[in-house]
Amino acid sequence: MKPFAVAIAVLGVMAMAAPLRAYPPAVGILGNSKTCLSCHVNNGPWTDGAKTLIDILDKESGQSLRQADGSFLIEAKRGQTRTVLTVIGRAKGDTATPPYRNAWLYIDPMQIETSSLAKFAPGWAVNLPMSCRIVGDTVKGYEGATITALPMTIRPLDDARDATIVLQVMLTRGESVKGKPKEGMLGNYFERSVRLKVLN
Repeated sequence: MKPFAVAIAVLGVMAMAAPLRAYPPAVGILGNSKTCLSCHVNNGPWTDGAKTLIDILDKESGQSLRQADGSFLIEAKRGQTRTVLTVIGRAKGDTATPPYRNAWLYIDPMQIETSSLAKFAPGWAVNLPMSCRIVGDTVKGYEGATITALPMTIRPLDDARDATIVLQVMLTRGESVKGKPKEGMLGNYFERSVRLKVLN
């Protein structure tokens, strides 16, 4: 066997022998936990709803997609690409120690217990339904706030239907103890309802 082939074989064996690890919120995708609270505690200081920022903006116009009932509505024509910006954090003037890292996950509750790694609404293509990001981003309209902001692009395919999904959010500070995720990290959990609508 050639040296290169030997090296590849050794690396393959090492990869199979190494324990599998996933970093939140990917951990939720790999299991069937219904929320982040299956592993983490809701023990942080960010319980003041008036100071908590959770918004979804149209990336092109900067307008919020929040509806009167507090849910969000994302509309797109079948086959059309639509990009939104997920904004999470704490408002300007908040006196609590700010979160250091925010995690979020867009998930279809009906897909949680399926074996598929795709937990977004069926028929909808999406490039970034989850992320875990250190705060420090800036967005027009949220000057002075302690936030994370990241774009997500979606596209309803031929078989896409109207759907209601959930945006699960964790504001966190500190690090979880390895093997004991309920220890060592402060966090607060939030949910928002997001409606996906196909425009034909």
